[in-house]
Amino acid sequence: MAAGDLTTLANVKAYLSPPLTATTDDALLGRLITAASQFIQSWINATIAQAGYSETRNGNGGTLLFLRNRPVTAVASVLVDGVAIAASNPAPMGAGFLFDDNAIYLKGYAFSKGAQNITVQYTAGYATTPPELEQACIALVCLRYKERDRIGQASKSLAGESASFQPKDMPPDVATVLDQYRNLVPV
Repeated sequence: MAAGDLTTLANVKAYLSPPLTATTDDALLGRLITAASQFIQSWINATIAQAGYSETRNGNGGTLLFLRNRPVTAVASVLVDGVAIAASNPAPMGAGFLFDDNAIYLKGYAFSKGAQNITVQYTAGYATTPPELEQACIALVCLRYKERDRIGQASKSLAGESASFQPKDMPPDVATVLDQYRNLVPV
């Protein structure tokens, strides 16, 4: 399993119909898993696995700053104009920063206006791949694996029967899942 893969070879082989027990296509399936995982993360404009990030941003004068990577799971530090802001005590008037899945909030401070004067170090992503994203990856890998013998074909006739194919980036059910995770708004 390569870094960033959203599923395992065993899960893909188990999902194929009939389940694949031979190892002859393991290298091919491994490449498809990595390619599908990267495609999904590019499509949703996000990295799934939990990782550390450091962002240097322009201050907006407000008390709210949306972060580029989600979901935010921890904030290590917030600097405004080179001054460290401590984490806020959840008490009603505790000054400092708070955060949720998407953003950092300041209490008693502001992200003062300026160019590249805000630095945030934080952790974002998922500790494990959400099951619906893993299943979307499995479905995409299996589709690519099954359709590899008809690349570039729009239809096929055999013994008086014809079949037509609709080449798309992904099936509609996969698109529905990915749209729930898609990061469309640039910060």
